[in-house]
Amino acid sequence: MIRLLKTWGVWTAVAALSGLFAAFSAAADDLVVKADAPVTPLNHFWEHMFGSGRAVLALRDDYRQDLRAVHAITDTQYVRFHHIFSDEIGVYSKDKQGHDVWNFSYVDQIYDGLLDIGVRPFVELSFMPVKMSSDPNLKFGFWYGPNFAPPKSYAKWDEMMQRFAEHLIERYGIEEVSTWYFEVWNEPNIGFWGGMPHRATYYELYEHTAKALKAVNPRLRVGGPSTAQAAWVGQFLTDMSKKGVPVDFASSHVYANDTADNVFGTNEVISREHMVCRATRKVHDEIAASPLPKTPFVMSEFNASYMNEPDVTDTVYMGPWLANMIRECDGTVDEMSYWAFSDVFEEQGIVKTPFYGGFGLIAERDIPKPAFNAFALLHRLGDERLALDSTSALATRAKDGHLAIAVWNYAPPDGGEAIYHGPSKEARPLKHYSLKFEGVSADAAVRVSRVDDTHGNVVATFDRMGRPPFPSRAQIAELRASAALPAPEVTHLSGGRLELDVPTHGLVLIETEQRAVTE
Repeated sequence: MIRLLKTWGVWTAVAALSGLFAAFSAAADDLVVKADAPVTPLNHFWEHMFGSGRAVLALRDDYRQDLRAVHAITDTQYVRFHHIFSDEIGVYSKDKQGHDVWNFSYVDQIYDGLLDIGVRPFVELSFMPVKMSSDPNLKFGFWYGPNFAPPKSYAKWDEMMQRFAEHLIERYGIEEVSTWYFEVWNEPNIGFWGGMPHRATYYELYEHTAKALKAVNPRLRVGGPSTAQAAWVGQFLTDMSKKGVPVDFASSHVYANDTADNVFGTNEVISREHMVCRATRKVHDEIAASPLPKTPFVMSEFNASYMNEPDVTDTVYMGPWLANMIRECDGTVDEMSYWAFSDVFEEQGIVKTPFYGGFGLIAERDIPKPAFNAFALLHRLGDERLALDSTSALATRAKDGHLAIAVWNYAPPDGGEAIYHGPSKEARPLKHYSLKFEGVSADAAVRVSRVDDTHGNVVATFDRMGRPPFPSRAQIAELRASAALPAPEVTHLSGGRLELDVPTHGLVLIETEQRAVTE
């Protein structure tokens, strides 16, 4: 619905009579998009990196199919995963005589597969080979049971880092491998690291790892502390600087349902809408105040939830959430790695049904979720951000001069939140946008693309099917077809204006089909 709906007044009246209009206003959002407004660079920081299930899953065909699909609709450059040193990868073991055995066969197959698709490894250096572990029985609670103890010998760990780096350089060349990221461990502050005390022993691990890699070639890019909940970064940089330990990038993680107590040490309530970018700002400021203020910042895990919440990561909710995240986080972080690109993922065990609140953009059996379509739309934003006075819109200009504007209607997920006591989804009014374009032909053609309940939303089809736990082959084909993003609607500005309505959890991308003009 591009033009102003005749039913707009009815929606407003119904909302007012229900007593809910104050919580979710349907009043028009008047925006003035100026093609010659001041601009700032918009690095597509949200789509260069993605997380995924553990390393061995990269050998699966469906994993690689999903990665190709995500790579086709985003500017994917790196993929990160846990467990490259696990026993199932077989880098380190011992023979019957107790001699060391080094084997990079699966490492090569995994990294070759990524590079063949056109993406590079973001190498998370984890977890501990059992034969190298100081406690072979110390296993994290994931289904595949990674060992997270420190090494029983740092000399042996250093040797593994050396052999690993030398092998990669021999196989791929230093010009290639120097473009990779080497991140030391994963979330040592919340139970993924068995050293005690956590921080001091992690520092020991980091120092050994960084020095061992740099001894092979100083061009290798190493960083950390890879913490959960945006923790430790400022102090980590200060302490490494004092010791002269190299840090080429700083990394941390945050999820939108992390608590203010865990991230900021406060009692405030921070909504899912704002948590991630509050956290990136915190880390950004810590880096700026540290002895290493120019250190690049990679948020190497983020998502709207660290839990399996079907009303969040499986649904159209993700469109507005992602768009607003881009709007707020821009300028506070160099790169962000969405966790994860695919539900080929087994931390909680073997996937039992396609839509269970998995982290991926693509559900089991290669079925794109609404979040996949949201990334596809947001990929089409330009690389220059236009100044725009709005908290629910983002205006950009592309290299060829055409404009791309994202607008959205954010509301908390349908499952509810402790801070949310608003109307049911059915009772929420549309959000109306009245956009005035300046510096664009008054009758310019525009393309309007949507992700919402009725556009690019495979979950609606799955619901109509009765949510079968094991869809038939015919149902899988139907689900894949219904997941497709519809073609854009083509219309024209009228007197330089565009009127449109956006439903709750809707995301819209508006693209002018010509260069901006000087009036």
